Amino acid sequence: METFNAKADEVERNWFVVDATDLPLGRLASNVAAVIRGKHKPVYTPHVDTGDFVVVVNAEKVKLTGNKLDGKHRRWHSAIPGGFGSESYRALLKRKPELAIEEAVFGMLPKNRLGRTLHTKLKVYKGPTHPHAAQKPQPLTIRT
Repeated sequence: METFNAKADEVERNWFVVDATDLPLGRLASNVAAVIRGKHKPVYTPHVDTGDFVVVVNAEKVKLTGNKLDGKHRRWHSAIPGGFGSESYRALLKRKPELAIEEAVFGMLPKNRLGRTLHTKLKVYKGPTHPHAAQKPQPLTIRT
């Protein structure tokens, strides 16, 4: 019996579209991260990019449960003294809702060279339209 290892150039890539309306952010992110990694395919190999492309629309309508709108903060530092910044997710979702979904998904991907290549497979859009109709994306259902 031999172990199967997928080869990146032999993997068939599909496109999926997800409507983020009223979906919890964490549940959406974990399901999207699994599809981007390719864990839903039988040819999944951990060290090879076997994933599919995912288009997320209606990012502005994603839901955060509990007190996370005001209690959860996005933090950053500009690497200069006094360069710490913070903003609540309520303000972030008003200003740039795509960033909230991207950071949630990217936090669930590997922190190595493979993870950096998987970043290109996620496309997030604020409204209901996207420019990827030519790829004929299939709807992806997220279990809530």
